[in-house]
Amino acid sequence: MKILVAGVGNIFLRDDGFGVAVARHLDGADLPEQATVADFGIRGIHLAYELTGGGYDLTILVDATTRGGPPGTLYVLEPDTGTPGPAPGASHAAALPDAHALTPETVLALAGTFGDGTAAKVLIVGCEPADISPGMDLTATVAQAVPKAADMVTELIHQHLAETGPVHQENP
Repeated sequence: MKILVAGVGNIFLRDDGFGVAVARHLDGADLPEQATVADFGIRGIHLAYELTGGGYDLTILVDATTRGGPPGTLYVLEPDTGTPGPAPGASHAAALPDAHALTPETVLALAGTFGDGTAAKVLIVGCEPADISPGMDLTATVAQAVPKAADMVTELIHQHLAETGPVHQENP
């Protein structure tokens, strides 16, 4: 059982750095040994490659997510990971998006073009941003959501482990 928690976002665009802030908050947390927390920032292509070859059973992407709610609202979303890659014979270069504008959904679609797909289950923990203008500090409302989101991620990991049950290894 392998679990990846990936903080994504641009720390130079205020609340867009939410996912990175949550990853940093979780850095010293007491998580199950199956869970790995990583700050991917704006390295969406790196994340897509990690999803392709990582063998994760669960991936939790943490990001600022505009859904129309009040700033600081937290969401748990389950994206459609069945997006097919480019048509056979299509150019991969034409399918590659702008590396600076990769949304979690685009990263998941891109991972599908690199290999055999992504994790068995993918969740997005998102926070409604208040301000994504240039600046390095989260707004107060979004900053207050960081520990709540970290708790939410921890709970999602424990729920997943409880649902999948313990992994039994056969004795040789």
